Amino acid sequence: MAAHGRSALRDLFDESPTPHIAHPPRTHHRDFYVATDGSFRQSGGGLGAVIETRDGTRVARVATADTPPDNNVAEYRALHLGLDVLAARAPRDASVGVLIDHDALASNVNNTILATSHPDGKPPQPVSIPAATRYHWRGIQARLTGFGEVRAARIDSDQNPAHPLANAPGQYQHVNREPDRCVLPEPPQSEPSPTEFPPPSRANRNNGGGSQASD
Repeated sequence: MAAHGRSALRDLFDESPTPHIAHPPRTHHRDFYVATDGSFRQSGGGLGAVIETRDGTRVARVATADTPPDNNVAEYRALHLGLDVLAARAPRDASVGVLIDHDALASNVNNTILATSHPDGKPPQPVSIPAATRYHWRGIQARLTGFGEVRAARIDSDQNPAHPLANAPGQYQHVNREPDRCVLPEPPQSEPSPTEFPPPSRANRNNGGGSQASD
């Protein structure tokens, strides 16, 4: 899937909608990418996370059983877990690309980030958090503000590399025994020229031309 020298997560992020954010290509590339997913079943669910640097180096994988009360809680718990693992391995000024297959969560992340640069601290779109996820959302917010830059992209579940980890954590317990790694990405090579035209807004792709914001 990935081009030579580029990670699968970076490729997915580059080609996926980033709700409510339009930006030129030169600002799109991240230092780290984290994909997360949560699963919910009456018999028990799971949480999964995959972290890579921009040059394709795997930083961590996590697969753990969990018993969330619903799918929303599973997704928020998974993102909270993934950001916690990343925060322990990345510098505070790192730029981060988040990949999740939950539309509302991706929008909430991006709106929260955009609110930090608004004079009144207001998001461009309302942030609506399911009541059962509020404690995990507080943890997510703390992690989001602890990095240099963050954007979330919405991907399909069948493209999410964290999906199998969350849906069959028992089969993937071996990934939790992988050695801890604290790695930095290689310096970026060439970035697009400032004169390059930005791509069509990913907000348009995701929202059918609805309201959008730019950072």
